[in-house]
Parts: sequence; structure tokens; C-alpha cells
Amino acid sequence: MYEAPVDHPLNLTTQLVLTSGSYAIFFIALLIAIRMGVQQRTPFYILVMLAAAFGGLFEPLYDEGQMLYFYSIGQWTLYTSFDTPQPVWTISGYAILYGANAIFICDRIHKGMSRAELYKWALITFLGSCVFEMYGINGGAYEYYGPHAFRVFEYPLVIGVLETAQVICFSFAAAELRRRVTSHLPLLLLFVLFPCMFYFANFGAGAPTIIALHMDNPSPGIVKAATLLSILFALLLIHSVAQTLPKANAITARDTATT
Repeated sequence: MYEAPVDHPLNLTTQLVLTSGSYAIFFIALLIAIRMGVQQRTPFYILVMLAAAFGGLFEPLYDEGQMLYFYSIGQWTLYTSFDTPQPVWTISGYAILYGANAIFICDRIHKGMSRAELYKWALITFLGSCVFEMYGINGGAYEYYGPHAFRVFEYPLVIGVLETAQVICFSFAAAELRRRVTSHLPLLLLFVLFPCMFYFANFGAGAPTIIALHMDNPSPGIVKAATLLSILFALLLIHSVAQTLPKANAITARDTATT
């Protein structure tokens, strides 16, 4: 059985960078969301950002499933659940990793996003996840301590793929909610929709990986097979969302017809 590294020291410089940097980006993203909302006369974008930030409160469920531990010695702790202390930058981290990308994806879906463009945003989301988490891990803020397979710079790549699928699914569901409601009040459902879609992807597509990690005697072969299956499931989710969108040539033809 793998034990959480509760005695591992925290790099205080990395904590400072993650805290100050993520909250600064969060503030900038909020200003962008407010501007987009004013231009389109809707609170939708600011609510997407706030819903993602609110979803950070439920991070301990994810930590338990994917065997992630935030180093606690010297940590600026927001609260503790499942014996996992949550750093103060959890809220801002969720906002910039998930909410910031979602507002742009939702905006593009609203205006007519193509399948190819969705895949581009999926790649941007994946790369953003890799950069953020590789810095946090190698900078000494936390680690995935389980027997994860396919790590790059100690970062399990399956995590990035699952996070990408989650952002794409949430953005699509949020855009559909906006399209179907007739007033602003139902948009508050975004605060429920975000954690639902977060765990739909991470615990749904990620279920094979989670089960393999928590086996009494996890076999490297089983973990690798389960990880590949989770990656396949996540890619299928992204592909399924893309199939609801028009092809690029269809958008061009439609725009030509309207002009």
C-alpha cells in the first residue's frame, strides 16, 4: 500500500509563486469574464469562473481518488478533509486551469465553434495542465504518490487528459445551459454543473485508473492497462463533444450564405 508523504517538506518559494501567481491570473481572468459579460449582456462568463473556483472546495475527493497529496509542512492551509490539507491556492488553481479556458471555449461554441477549433482548445488545455502541474510537482508543492504509469517529469499524463476532457465537457454543458435558459437565474446551476462534470470525467473516464491505483497489490501491468483505458475514455468524451459541432467547411458555407 502507498502512503501519503505527510512528512515531506514543502518548498515555500513554490508555494508563494503558486499562490500569488494563480490569484493574479484569477483576477485578470475575472476582469476578462466581466468584460465579455458586459459586451454580451449576460452574467454567464463570470458565473463560469466563480463556479470553477467554487468547485475547488471539493478537491479532496479528487486527491483521494488519484492519490495526490499537497505537502503540508509549512503549508498555508485552507482546510483539511480526508487527511489531505488543501492549500489556499486550490481555489485560484481551479479557476485558472478550468474556468479561464472554459469561458473562451463557451464563447466560441456560442459563436459557432468548429470541430477542429475544439481540438485546438483541447490541446491548449492539456498543455496548460502539464505546465502548471509539472511546475507544482517538480517545484516541491505536492506529488501524485501512487503507482501511476506514464509519468513525464513525475506528472502522470493521464491526469492531463482527464482534466482536458473535464474542461471540454463542462464547457459544452455550460454552453448548452446558456442556450436553453430564458433568464439569468437558471445560470446559477453552473455551481452544481461544474462539480458534476468534473467528477463525471475524472471519476467516470478515470475509474479504471483509480481502481487500479487502489488495489491491494497494484500490478504495474494492470495500472498501465487501466491508465490507457482511462485515456481512451477521456479522448472519446472529447471526440463525442466535437461530433456535436459543425465541420469548419460547414461554418464557412453558412457564413457565406448569410452574407
